[in-house]
Amino acid sequence: MSTGWQLASCELNNYELRDDLKDVAAMGGARVGLSAEPSDADLRESVIRRAAQHDIHLAADQILVQRSGTRENQEIFLLARYRARVVMPGFSLIFHLRATSR
Repeated sequence: MSTGWQLASCELNNYELRDDLKDVAAMGGARVGLSAEPSDADLRESVIRRAAQHDIHLAADQILVQRSGTRENQEIFLLARYRARVVMPGFSLIFHLRATSR
């Protein structure tokens, strides 16, 4: 696999994960009272599942969940930190990436 493709793939996956984090943080159903408020563990599990769809493997301790505002008007901030390896002829590089819901 070419180095350029690997780099582009890492960036594209990170971009898609950022979009997914925005969706998870919004949690539309909880905001309009259609479902119970998700716990931090529920949010982390949702992020892990969505990241896996983009070939990003996360553990719960790589995901930060912060809540602010009132219970009725709560804002959720999500941050995922992870590493991606790009293999080149003779060596490999590890990129430290992060995606947020903002």
